[in-house]
Amino acid sequence: MSTFKTIFSRYEKKYVITPQQQAELLSLVGDRLREDEYGESTVCNIYFDTPDYRLIRASLEKPVFKEKLRLRVYSIPRAETTAFVEIKRKYKGIVYKRRVSMRYDEAADWLCNGNKPPFDAQIAREIEYCRTCYGPLQPKVSLFYDRVALVGKEDEALRLTFDSNIRFRARQLDLSLGDGGCRRIDDGNIVMEIKCDVAFPQWLSEALSALSIFPATFSKYGIAYQTMMQPQLAAVTA
Repeated sequence: MSTFKTIFSRYEKKYVITPQQQAELLSLVGDRLREDEYGESTVCNIYFDTPDYRLIRASLEKPVFKEKLRLRVYSIPRAETTAFVEIKRKYKGIVYKRRVSMRYDEAADWLCNGNKPPFDAQIAREIEYCRTCYGPLQPKVSLFYDRVALVGKEDEALRLTFDSNIRFRARQLDLSLGDGGCRRIDDGNIVMEIKCDVAFPQWLSEALSALSIFPATFSKYGIAYQTMMQPQLAAVTA
């Protein structure tokens, strides 16, 4: 078992910004931040859902409680690459994440091929329950994006991520196949997420205000789902 953090509970805010706004923000606050252990990476995910996309449809309705199940790696994986299997829940604005780490081939065998988890642990059992209680869940979308991840020099619980070149595919979902054949869905913008245990530090709030950067709604999986459904919606409304 790895020493990676397995349980998170924090506030998260999303912002959709331009590359110029990113540069201006980092010019104001960059000296208070440093790269985290991943720095710049290509984040690769498989999202799991029911055949009729029950989880993402519910999430897009902005309920008080929602959850997602995903497999994540921080590069195009080989069999032995460390992968994270995560349940991400949001309740009344607070994000709760529970995850386990294992080899990519083990995670894919578990979640994509329907086999048992490679080890017995409390979080693995919770993930297995989530995976089966809806029906069971199936791999539905692969999502990729280029990320720059920064943490506060004085408070490492403060984390800023900048995701660009967001793309997805709905076939050949195995992440080891690379990120080709994807459709880009970010319109050239950058999705910034700010994550912290409590309130933002004053210096960060002042910088966001000075640059007129305000919270926005942006679900990568949600937009991928809506993009996939567009031909069907057009057929229904024609």
